[in-house]
Amino acid sequence: MGLDIELGVIIAYAVGLILLYLVGWLLIIPIRYLAKLIINGIIGGILLFLVNFLGGFVGLYIAINPLTAIIVGFLGVPGLILLIVLQYIL
Repeated sequence: MGLDIELGVIIAYAVGLILLYLVGWLLIIPIRYLAKLIINGIIGGILLFLVNFLGGFVGLYIAINPLTAIIVGFLGVPGLILLIVLQYIL
């Protein structure tokens, strides 16, 4: 009684495992970027809240909505400065 496994079957299993790994990797990468964007958006919202709180003393106000939070979250402090400049231009 021996294990008569053909070479083609072993290669098929190996290729299947590699393809399964690649598909899993392709599905995880976008989730990382999406999670990072959501976290940065939350941080952007907090920064906007702080600017509105502290800017209330000098008359500076930037609306907090998903678009401004994502801009500040994605660009960081330069995005906050961009929104402040746009507030005075428009």
